[in-house]
Amino acid sequence: MTGRNPPAAGDVATAPAAPTTTFATPAVAAPATAGPTVAAPDAATPRSGRYRWVVLGIATFTQAASCFFVQGIGAMGVLLRRDLHLSTAQLGLLLSAAQLVPLVGLLVAGELLDRYNERWVVGIGAGVVAAGLTAGSLVQGYGALLLVLLVVGAGYSTAQPGGSKSVASWFDPSRRGLAMGIRQAGLPLAGALAAAVLPTLAEAFGLRAAFAAGGAVALLGAVVFMGFYRQPPTVNAPDTPGSSAAPADPVTPADPVTPADPVTPNTPAALPGRKPRDPLASQLGDRVRILREPALVKAVLSGLTLVSVHCGVGVLTALYLHDVTSLGAGPAAAVLVVTQCAGAAGRICLAAWSDRSRSGRYTPVMTCMAAAVAGMAALITPLGQSPVGACVLFAWLGFFGIGWYGPWVAYVAESAPPERTGFALGLAMAATQIAVVLVPPALGLLKDSVHGFAPVWGVLAAVTTLALVVTAVCGPTRSGDSSR
Repeated sequence: MTGRNPPAAGDVATAPAAPTTTFATPAVAAPATAGPTVAAPDAATPRSGRYRWVVLGIATFTQAASCFFVQGIGAMGVLLRRDLHLSTAQLGLLLSAAQLVPLVGLLVAGELLDRYNERWVVGIGAGVVAAGLTAGSLVQGYGALLLVLLVVGAGYSTAQPGGSKSVASWFDPSRRGLAMGIRQAGLPLAGALAAAVLPTLAEAFGLRAAFAAGGAVALLGAVVFMGFYRQPPTVNAPDTPGSSAAPADPVTPADPVTPADPVTPNTPAALPGRKPRDPLASQLGDRVRILREPALVKAVLSGLTLVSVHCGVGVLTALYLHDVTSLGAGPAAAVLVVTQCAGAAGRICLAAWSDRSRSGRYTPVMTCMAAAVAGMAALITPLGQSPVGACVLFAWLGFFGIGWYGPWVAYVAESAPPERTGFALGLAMAATQIAVVLVPPALGLLKDSVHGFAPVWGVLAAVTTLALVVTAVCGPTRSGDSSR
């Protein structure tokens, strides 16, 4: 990148190279970018501003493809409970199995994303999802399904932080919230499509056909991402699986050199395309500091409660409509489709709002928490026992109880140190995975124990209210809370 070809607005990466757009590049700096640049057809042309929308599209599609089958488990709940003779707790455990490995896998994926090209990290992960689901179409029994879903979870660990980082690196803050919302809409859109397709497929051809279909969709996502993803033009990264993304100009303010590593011809910092390695103690210290960031603490607390609401909606909607309002399995699955579509719309609309919110990105997140509490409280009333009323309330919970993720992930990405975006995203998402793993079977066990849904919605509403109060009293923190 030279001074006569500055990146277009909106193409600035949030990775370490981003601040270089505010400094004039010295003429002598050109030789320092001797490392091969990204082989993107639009990387160094005016068309690169349009290629970011291609990146957004493939990141959204890969997200949807990777989670397609898992998001359909709730819609197949009535069939799984009938054919495999499962309790509600066992049904929830199927969802937990797919989310167990990401407890650690998201942290590993975050580290990989800070070191290697997202193209390969995300693409290979989606390939693992495809392999696991294909294997699932060949096995039988509840235990075998649990094992298969563990493998699926290992592959899916890369899709969430990888897709988020790739989109964040291509969009500047003025459009990042909307872009993140569109990208994160891939999950509820996948849930809507899975709810419409997988129950019908499983009813007609058996559960094995549903697994095979999920594997084919995940494989397509892997091929699309590896085939079309390119890094932003401001990043110098050889396009190989083992290559690490390096800043275009390692001796600019975007990549400060520590006193222990002076810039001399004999130091790694002075070599083309290389970045000085921090000692292990320094790296661990950086990660501990990230853990203590107030913004990250707020994100984790709100994420834990809202993802619990999302789990409750995903696992219990079809069962609630079938058991309480006497809807059949088909109509109940159709309502879940509407709920997931409302969630997709919420992720886009709420994220777009966060781009323009003068009070910061966290305000839409708190709004989602309050709205989710109101919706779950209404489900306990007689309104929630009528078919029409329940359908409206689940659409409401879809918009806010699923749509929260758009502004939330943008808040996390902007609150993280630029050189540790991947790790921070992986850490926040790994923390929320605790709820994703524990909540579905816990809610199912609670429902089975009390033989009703009212205590389930009541507990979720109480926990969300507590988190809302705690995070609301915290002061503004980092860029995610700064006024615009």
